[in-house]
Amino acid sequence: MENVARLNLPPQTMETASEKGRAILETAKKQVGFIPNMYANMVNSPGVLETYLTGYRLFRESGAFSAPEQEVIFLSISLENGCTYCMAAHSMIADKASKVPADVIAAIRGNKEIIPDAKLRALSAFARTMVRSRGMPSDADVEHFKSAGYTDRHVLEIVLAIAVKTLSNYSNHLFGTEVDKPFADYRWTPA
Repeated sequence: MENVARLNLPPQTMETASEKGRAILETAKKQVGFIPNMYANMVNSPGVLETYLTGYRLFRESGAFSAPEQEVIFLSISLENGCTYCMAAHSMIADKASKVPADVIAAIRGNKEIIPDAKLRALSAFARTMVRSRGMPSDADVEHFKSAGYTDRHVLEIVLAIAVKTLSNYSNHLFGTEVDKPFADYRWTPA
């Protein structure tokens, strides 16, 4: 993206973060194994990182979507928002942890509407529609999504995923967050 403003806040470390920020980073490091650049930036406002991590955890634990479906949602939202950092991170998670089929990951990353799996195609399309419409899908959009086997609860869970990804995607835009080494093989550039 061109002409995106950048914040003049330095990435925080365990040594430089506020007391509240340090506690959040300690917990995150235990969970992830390192402090991602995104977290180091977001913790400049501890409430932003804490809200992100809480929403992320609640979405993951909701049970509404399988792990592969969760990644399809996160990738689809991040694609719509043009977040290079989250596209890299969630591509790696989709591939290595959630076992999303490679052709599905490639279709989303390539901004292709034709995802081979019909249910995942409907899921990706609906998540993208929700972002594009700012949460105002048409009745036809919702019915098409539900005809793929989803429910009204799934619609609401996508709202949670959008809230979580809005925090991370927008923060990454404002910081120009550098992709972490573990995600480097999955770098993504908007088409």
